[in-house]
Parts: sequence; C-alpha cells; structure tokens
Amino acid sequence: MAVPKRKKSRSNTRHRRSQWKTQAPTLVRCPQCRDEKLPHTACPTCGTYNRRQVIDVA
Repeated sequence: MAVPKRKKSRSNTRHRRSQWKTQAPTLVRCPQCRDEKLPHTACPTCGTYNRRQVIDVA
C-alpha cells in the first residue's frame, strides 16, 4: 500500500479542501403543474413524468 513520504501541511490540506463546494440542486418546471422539481424525476406534486401519469398522488 502506498504511504506518503512527507506530512501534508495544514495549509496545503485546507487549500485542497477549499475546492469542495456545495451547489443548490438544479430545478426545472413541471410541464403539467408548473411546479419546480428535480430533472429526470417524477413530479412529486402531480405525479407525472414525460407527460404521463406514473404516480398516483392523492
């Protein structure tokens, strides 16, 4: 197993980790109910996907 020869300094570690960013999820409008939803998923509000009813929402 590979083992590092030298210790990574704190500044190098933090500099590397500074690139870890979170992003807000991309939302698209449902063509049926115009509510926002995640892309490529069934709409949780009206239950449609690709203009077809796939989930029975009460």
